[in-house]
Amino acid sequence: MEVNEIQRGRLIDHLQLVVRDLAASKKFYAAALEALKIPMGGEGPDFFWFDELFISSKESKAAQNQLTGRTHLAFQASSTKMVDHFYELTLKAGGKDNGKPGERPYHPGYYACFVTDPDGNNIEAVFHGPAKRSAESIKITWG
Repeated sequence: MEVNEIQRGRLIDHLQLVVRDLAASKKFYAAALEALKIPMGGEGPDFFWFDELFISSKESKAAQNQLTGRTHLAFQASSTKMVDHFYELTLKAGGKDNGKPGERPYHPGYYACFVTDPDGNNIEAVFHGPAKRSAESIKITWG
């Protein structure tokens, strides 16, 4: 098993999705994360995981025999080309179109696509465009 470096300061440490058809979800998420260049972290008879995303069957001990409800999950992409590739691979792996790749009105440079996974979750890949200025360059004066 691959050992990953622990990151601190992120809002989400990990997310678990409990799915009806583990094989269909594995096919979908393997394609999605391949497009984003994220390798599979590991798997067992009733689960698999990529980085902070843990996906299990209803029968897994962690799932307590309950499916998760409909979820919107957005993955960060490093380019518009990566978003396009994500869209193509996920459709070939059983995803359904829920919004073709393109600019969105959320903020300038927001380029995204949306697909539904085998359980109906709304899965997004987004590229935020080139940053106008980095977080390190923003100075806040108090007082």
